[in-house]
Amino acid sequence: MMFHTLVFCCLCCCHLVGVFSESVSVMEGDSVTLNIDDTQIREDDYILWTFGAEKSIIAQIIREFEIFYTYNGTDGRFRDRLKLDEQTLSLTITNTTSEHAGDYKLEIHRAKLPSKTFSVSVYARLPVPNITRDCSSSSSSSSSSSYWSLVCSAVNVGHVTLSWYKGNSLLSSISVSDLSISLSLPLEVEYQDKNSYSCVINNPISNQTTHLDITQLCHTCSGTAALMHLLNLFINFTKTDNLRCQKGYVFSSVEQKRRYF
Repeated sequence: MMFHTLVFCCLCCCHLVGVFSESVSVMEGDSVTLNIDDTQIREDDYILWTFGAEKSIIAQIIREFEIFYTYNGTDGRFRDRLKLDEQTLSLTITNTTSEHAGDYKLEIHRAKLPSKTFSVSVYARLPVPNITRDCSSSSSSSSSSSYWSLVCSAVNVGHVTLSWYKGNSLLSSISVSDLSISLSLPLEVEYQDKNSYSCVINNPISNQTTHLDITQLCHTCSGTAALMHLLNLFINFTKTDNLRCQKGYVFSSVEQKRRYF
């Protein structure tokens, strides 16, 4: 019975070694450092840093012989981007891009020490969301005549959430996991609404906010408003003309009509 218990414990320990991992996030263009506990590492330990499922060797350490090497990777994606700290043995990836996202594995070639995997996620820098007034929607629907029809948008984004807030309260949101697409989120606000509104775009490590400026939106559709005003004048003018014709006023030319008025 004791023998079976010992075997079971050994299997559990071996299983735990394989799942020792840590998640790390970084903004595109920034540096990220993968830290290790160097207090457990001896001078004669042979240490490897590998990347990806193919376990491409990107760094090699043998303290005893003062060997601290870094490599470009099989496709050169790590060229001039890797730094090894000779004291802490940590690995730093500089000027990160999306191609540096993935699993980095630390292997210490001594039976008692487990390997460790760092799952690195690289997020693109977020644009500032843009708030515009949807003039076509505002002018074409009579039911929305007392509302601003607004749209918050962001282009070339991925793995983000776009949200409308009223003060600190979330009104609506939309999320996307694809890369390099355009997002938009509509909102209707009453003309006389004095509340504070904002549009926020965020990912797990950063966010950008644009606050609604009603005074700027008042001028957004000024061209459309002027056109609608002229159209209304024309309609009223036509109605008046028809009424006068019915009363017996007849105009032989545009010039006569102008003189009459």
